[in-house]
Amino acid sequence: MLKYLVIVGALVQLIGIFSYIKDTIKGNTKPNKVSWLMWSIAPLIATVAAFYSGVRWAVLPVFMSGFAPLLVFIFSFLNSKSYWKLERYDYVCGLCSILALVLWGVMKEPLIAIVFAIFSDAFAAIPTIIKSWSHPETESSIAYSTGVFNSLTSFAAISFWSLSQYLFPVYLVTVNGLILVIIYRKEIFKNQ
Repeated sequence: MLKYLVIVGALVQLIGIFSYIKDTIKGNTKPNKVSWLMWSIAPLIATVAAFYSGVRWAVLPVFMSGFAPLLVFIFSFLNSKSYWKLERYDYVCGLCSILALVLWGVMKEPLIAIVFAIFSDAFAAIPTIIKSWSHPETESSIAYSTGVFNSLTSFAAISFWSLSQYLFPVYLVTVNGLILVIIYRKEIFKNQ
């Protein structure tokens, strides 16, 4: 019964991502297009690899972690005010992310694919982490907080504990949590 919690997590993440998209269309949130495009590709590949290695319900949050960013990427083109100027490091991180995906394609091993998908996703996260640090007002925390919730639901659906079952969800909780801390760091650490 707990495995159906992943459906709740997927719905919660969709609600969060639609809120993020709404903020993007209004021009309040300025997503880094490199991050959001690469965030869509790596989890979708990890989904295929995990499904191939036998993961079933536990892969839904990973799939949503790819599908939701794809929606953000697509909708980010609707408002020119939501544009975030891409810098050299954005492109370098994007290329590193693509390289990690290519290396997975060469390996053709599900667990290695998941590891390279994590590397790809992490390289894609760097531009948004940097942007969130320097301009937290250009980010909306809802996508990251619902992303944490969605990723945590994976653990309820794990049928047997193996790296291919929990590695990507652990990473997703970590990276979304990190971005949340960065966005709210001034509020979190103001009394220290």
